[in-house]
Amino acid sequence: MPKVATRHPRKPLTSATACDAAKPEAKPYKRSAGGGLHLLVNPDGSKYWRLAYRFAGRQKTLAFGVYPTVGLSDARAARDAAKRDLASGRDPSAVKRQRKREARVAAENTFEAVALEWHEKWKRGRSEFYAGQIVRRLELDVFPQIGRLAIADIEAPEILDLLRRVEGRGRHETARRLRQLIGMIFRFAIVTGRAKRDPSADLKGALESPDRPKRHHAMPRKDLPGFLRSLDDYDGEMRTRLALKLVVLTFLRATELRAGRWDEIEDLDGPIPLWRVPAARMKMRRDHLVPLSSQAVAVLHDLRKLPGSSDTPFLFPSPGREGVMSGNTLLFALYRMGFHGRATVHGFRAVASTILNESNLFRSDWIERQLAHVEKNEIRAAYNAAEWLSDRRRMMDWWGDFIESQAQLVQVTS
Repeated sequence: MPKVATRHPRKPLTSATACDAAKPEAKPYKRSAGGGLHLLVNPDGSKYWRLAYRFAGRQKTLAFGVYPTVGLSDARAARDAAKRDLASGRDPSAVKRQRKREARVAAENTFEAVALEWHEKWKRGRSEFYAGQIVRRLELDVFPQIGRLAIADIEAPEILDLLRRVEGRGRHETARRLRQLIGMIFRFAIVTGRAKRDPSADLKGALESPDRPKRHHAMPRKDLPGFLRSLDDYDGEMRTRLALKLVVLTFLRATELRAGRWDEIEDLDGPIPLWRVPAARMKMRRDHLVPLSSQAVAVLHDLRKLPGSSDTPFLFPSPGREGVMSGNTLLFALYRMGFHGRATVHGFRAVASTILNESNLFRSDWIERQLAHVEKNEIRAAYNAAEWLSDRRRMMDWWGDFIESQAQLVQVTS
């Protein structure tokens, strides 16, 4: 290390101009700025702020940064803060190290980092597709706003701001679910020692609650023929129309149907056509078997004929991020058909359940199994996906014929 000149004839630094005027020399030298603060000027022209002080009988030096990035006034403020630490019996160097550790911990405990850690634990026992939807929801609406903030520093107004943005797009239900999701992440942060409280709890009642129909309310039976006629007359994308037909004919949830693959369809042209939905795509991670009626088989054949179908493994491919048709595509198709507030995609499961139960032709166990509802009794829940398969096939054939008859009813009466 080159020897640093300890004395210099020039006056102490009192302005930025004086700091600029401190020119490099053959050897490093110091320019005093008062109170132990000095500017170390190196032969290469670099200038560093240093504070000389004594603690516990030892001479020590504390670095404050590089000039001109750190100006004279900032260096003086850092000196004064260090002096206050000394007056309270603390070593300024130790205080600086502690603050660096705290900053590093805060950087490691951003909302995004904690959320992804929570997600790794939460997704166990859930389908890959459903778990992926949760991450995409965070990536779209949450991480851009608060993802880089230390989770312990986030307050309710910052969460409310991002939720208002979602509401501004007309997505009130999404905003409500996001608040619940953020709350789950904060509660995970609390139990793992990264946060003290859940600020999302302060937002109860703060979000808009516009009047809207129940999301899963069953369409009245009298409206079904008119809907089916509207579906046949739908002038939008053919793939969208066929997707809605399969929703009606299979009872699958929209997320399960949209991600359907051709290799899941078995014996399409045989006597027992079947759609085997793998556990990874089901909400509760169990294989689900869907016997295909002749009407459902016809829809799948129509899908096969669409341009590009032979080039993709998906029934409903899309160039979007998920690679498959968006759930909004189906919902907006319903709106376009004039069923805004009168029908939801998920609601057709309730339609099927209501009509099948009212028919008194089929056991409720068969209906619940075909809807992939979870049994509360753990022993019954352990039954495999093929339970009552032959009975369910007969039921699904009846349902396909019923739907076909309802569509024809409109044609006869119109």
